[in-house]
Amino acid sequence: MAMTSNAEVIVAGAGPVGLLLACELALAGVRVTVLDRRTEAVPQSRALTMHGRTLEMLALRGVAGRFLARGMPIPSGHFAGLPTRLDFSACDSSCPFTLFIPQSVTEQLLEAWAGELGVDVRRGATVESTGQDEEGVWVAGTRAGTPFRLEARYLVGADGARSLVRRQAGIAFDGVPPTRTAMLGDVLLSTPPPGRALSLGNPAGGLMVVPLGGELYRVIVVDAQEIDVPVEVPVTLDGLAAATRRVAGDDFGMHAPQWLSRFSNQTCLAQSYRQGRIFLAGDAAHIHLPAGGQGMNVGMQDAMNLGWKLAGVLRGRAGASGMASLLDSYEAERHPVGAALYRNTLAQSALMMESFDPAGQALRATLSELMKGPELNATLAHELSGFGIRYRAALLPTPQGGEACARWTGRRVPDWPLRHADGTASSLYRHLAGGRWVALRVDESAQTGWQGALDGGWVDMVTAAVPGREAELEGVAVLVVRPDGYVDHAIAAVMPAQASLG
Repeated sequence: MAMTSNAEVIVAGAGPVGLLLACELALAGVRVTVLDRRTEAVPQSRALTMHGRTLEMLALRGVAGRFLARGMPIPSGHFAGLPTRLDFSACDSSCPFTLFIPQSVTEQLLEAWAGELGVDVRRGATVESTGQDEEGVWVAGTRAGTPFRLEARYLVGADGARSLVRRQAGIAFDGVPPTRTAMLGDVLLSTPPPGRALSLGNPAGGLMVVPLGGELYRVIVVDAQEIDVPVEVPVTLDGLAAATRRVAGDDFGMHAPQWLSRFSNQTCLAQSYRQGRIFLAGDAAHIHLPAGGQGMNVGMQDAMNLGWKLAGVLRGRAGASGMASLLDSYEAERHPVGAALYRNTLAQSALMMESFDPAGQALRATLSELMKGPELNATLAHELSGFGIRYRAALLPTPQGGEACARWTGRRVPDWPLRHADGTASSLYRHLAGGRWVALRVDESAQTGWQGALDGGWVDMVTAAVPGREAELEGVAVLVVRPDGYVDHAIAAVMPAQASLG
């Protein structure tokens, strides 16, 4: 039992979800230990897409530039591999694109940030059992052959689709079993397709070829002849090449595979995201066909939502101000997002894996044509990117004497440029970088009093105009913005001098 820890939160899993959660906690001074059975980070590129909302989250903490410097912005995306692309320029954001960046790089950057914040990341630590009582949680396992047992206040399972944390917490993980599979390979191509990238569908199946740099490419094949092969059957280079030839008529000279895998359309959603002091995030809470690059992104958004809420409770900032149920709001807000993810990936699965007959091909062609319409295109772009998420209820009560502007509740706020009365400029996200609440007073005649909203001084008052947004903000005195960049509520009425949010 040599391993010890004084952690307040234990996170199982050092992938992008667990690392981001740990960073969010550490930013608030919460002591966190991350345990991962792997002795080193995953070397494969794996997920390649970082959506705009995830980049916005990183910008909220001042670190998006690190990721932008290592990735390539792509202004469009796909829905079920259909020919009509999704146009992210319709999204009101400073990041109206996806960032092409390998998951291995994302993890590397997150782990470096975690190190700067003092996060205790312990690799080679296999979690074997977990438990909880009214006072806290415990985790037991082995590391380098030595048993360990750690205790903390809370435990978060970010330990993937086969999550031990989820199983031992007794949380059901129901959904659609695997009925269809596809093949994936990161391979070298000696004669890549014209333009280097390729996306096509026909009665033989579907194919996507994505350049990863140099001669390395990601090849994804949905082969009508191989669609029923169980996910456990290993993929070989010969098998991937043969499937590619059947769909595209050419295997593009693929050789020297760096990663070969088979994935399925299995789709599951955890019945709950919380059991007492134990929480789930990322693949531990939701798995699905990797369509549209959503899994890692939704998981990282889970992590931020949970992180600042756990930090607020642990630092005593969330009790006396009507926020005793702050931790309950994690499931209330994120489970519906997981349910929407469940639906849209199942829809994409049907379009990609059940569409080899003439009827299926006709459906794909019809939907692709409809996606040329700006309204449908924008709806799907907002859904896949995460920009379309809106939370239904405020976490704080409207101050006494104030009138709420309901149209603002739960809305995501982009990184607005701000202009202050003394002529200086800043941006909204700069004021959110520390993980605190911001009461943005856009009407200087509005009285102060919002600093007492949360115990422990968790809210900053910022007075500024928002150039170019005057019409949108008409009638608003104060926007109370959560640490994750969503408006909790907006206040329209001029406040009495003694008002407070408590």
